[in-house]
Amino acid sequence: MTATAVDIPYRLAWRTRTARVGAHRSTFAGTGGMFRDLTSLLDARDPRRIDLRQSLRDPFENIYVRRFEQTSAIAVSVLMDVSASMAFDGRSRKFKLACELAQTIASSALRTGDTFALIAADTDVRTELTLMASRSRSAIAQKIDDMQRFVPSRAGAGGLIGAATLMTGRRGLVFLVSDFLMPDDRIHAIFERLSRHDVIPVALHDSAEIEALPDWGVMELADLETGRRRLIVLRPSFKETWRRRIEARRSDFRAIARRFGRDPFEVTDRIDWERLAAHLMSGAH
Repeated sequence: MTATAVDIPYRLAWRTRTARVGAHRSTFAGTGGMFRDLTSLLDARDPRRIDLRQSLRDPFENIYVRRFEQTSAIAVSVLMDVSASMAFDGRSRKFKLACELAQTIASSALRTGDTFALIAADTDVRTELTLMASRSRSAIAQKIDDMQRFVPSRAGAGGLIGAATLMTGRRGLVFLVSDFLMPDDRIHAIFERLSRHDVIPVALHDSAEIEALPDWGVMELADLETGRRRLIVLRPSFKETWRRRIEARRSDFRAIARRFGRDPFEVTDRIDWERLAAHLMSGAH
């Protein structure tokens, strides 16, 4: 895993229930963090945190102690589409962007004190590219390196549904990385299986998918998902129809993502890290 200077912060709109100390607000009371509330010394037996002012005010002479929030760690995961369409090479390489994103998320999670998991799928879960929740820098680096050397070739991303079911345990933060060139019912099924988690969809686009098409001419188009090729006659009306179909598909995808809680983060040609950081810090869910 090559070094990266990019670090992306992320904020949760919910409180984690994990007991391991970390950087996120939790449902647990602890010894640090923000002030939470006052309670009786009988309920929280910590005389070091007696609040004298509140105790003296109580006409019933109860002894009160201060309780603080415990900041906790979470599980951060990347669920990555490694199907053939991700191999599209136009004005950018989708798969290279996906690997770059996974590497940056892994580095950010480790620096924050969270665990990191990487699960890859095309028609099936790719176990050779999958690493369950870990804090091992060497194991994570090795898996990212394996991913960077991988060449997507299988047509279809149905394995993402099965991959989503592997994400058990407490609620975590899941980055779902794909170009989402799949039927709406499959996208819906993936989100449904991830519904217990806070899911951040990252949609990868390439402007060459539309803008590189000439207004006139004959072109052979290859469907990377099915492997089928077809010869088409290009004209301005066809190009406009193609553009509208792509925009309609993306609009349907956005609607599904919002139904499950988050607007997708859309990447075209390059990752705008500042915009991604702002998107994550919004914490909307």
